[in-house]
Amino acid sequence: MRSIWNGAISFGLVSIPIKLVNATESRSVSFRQIHTEDGGRIRYKKVCELDGEEVATADIGKAYEDADGSMIPITDEDLASLPLPTAKTIEIVAFVAADEIDPLQMDAAYYLSANGVPAAKPYTLLREALKRSDRVAVAKYALRGRERLGMLRVVGDVIAMHGLLWPDEVREPEGVAPEAPVSVREAELDLADALMATLGEVDLDSLHDDYREAVEEMIAAKAEGGEAVVPAAPAEEGGGRVIDLMAALESSVRAAKEARGEEPASVTELAGRKRAAASRSTPKETGAKKSTATGGRAGAAAKKTTQPKKTTARTGSAAKRTATKSTATKSTATTKSTSTTKSTAKKATAKKATTKKATPRKRSA
Repeated sequence: MRSIWNGAISFGLVSIPIKLVNATESRSVSFRQIHTEDGGRIRYKKVCELDGEEVATADIGKAYEDADGSMIPITDEDLASLPLPTAKTIEIVAFVAADEIDPLQMDAAYYLSANGVPAAKPYTLLREALKRSDRVAVAKYALRGRERLGMLRVVGDVIAMHGLLWPDEVREPEGVAPEAPVSVREAELDLADALMATLGEVDLDSLHDDYREAVEEMIAAKAEGGEAVVPAAPAEEGGGRVIDLMAALESSVRAAKEARGEEPASVTELAGRKRAAASRSTPKETGAKKSTATGGRAGAAAKKTTQPKKTTARTGSAAKRTATKSTATKSTATTKSTSTTKSTAKKATAKKATTKKATPRKRSA
């Protein structure tokens, strides 16, 4: 890979000669502008607005436009005379935990390559120190005429550097969040969690640019003199429609499971969990309504709950008998004793009566 910058990493008193190499590249298909009538290429000319003459690249300089519109010429000598200690040096200023870097600051990525054999030892030392500390290095460097901020981290066996935006270059998200207050129910979060778990993880290497592939196929077909590829039917637009969020989440979980070849039956269980969570959030609802909202055995329970008034009457009688028994149980020990004495006397009288009736039978025998 071709280096775009040569310099050194300043690591305290250690200097590591390195080369800077682009770590990423754009694969998007680029187009040229043409004249639609004859296919001629459209080119831009750099013309001076004062004399109308085309200007060569060598005759083009820099200038700063002041607030009143006047131009202040700036030469390369002016910029070279400025004190810029990082002109040829990536100066490490601190080592921090990776999560202290705001991802919004991430910019272009580069690989740092050791420049020459003498640089191999200090390069390896810095790489291993970053690995063991589980930290990243924050550095300042200059590239393309301006000083920049960077983050050094280990990728495999090399040190990579991510260009960072300066903190004041990241805009505050004012007016971006929903203005109206929105509440999210636990049941909705449960289904969202289920959808996240169903989609699971993905091998990023398996992802590709479908649009770019379609463009390349279309170009190849037209280059061979054929017709352009017939585009697929566009998906229905979903913007501006009011949707049932719960139904959409359930359908998404079901579709994700079917795509993975799994049984979507657990969506019913998720719905039951959703309704259970909803009932917890609304405790004033009656048991009959909760039972009716569910299916299967819950529906049967609902039918039992909504029986005719006869069942209610029997239930009431049973409750009265239970109350009577409870009252009898709570009676005092004296009442129990009196009741026991009366019962004993009645049993004795009954025995005498039986004996008198039985005596004539024996005589007749």
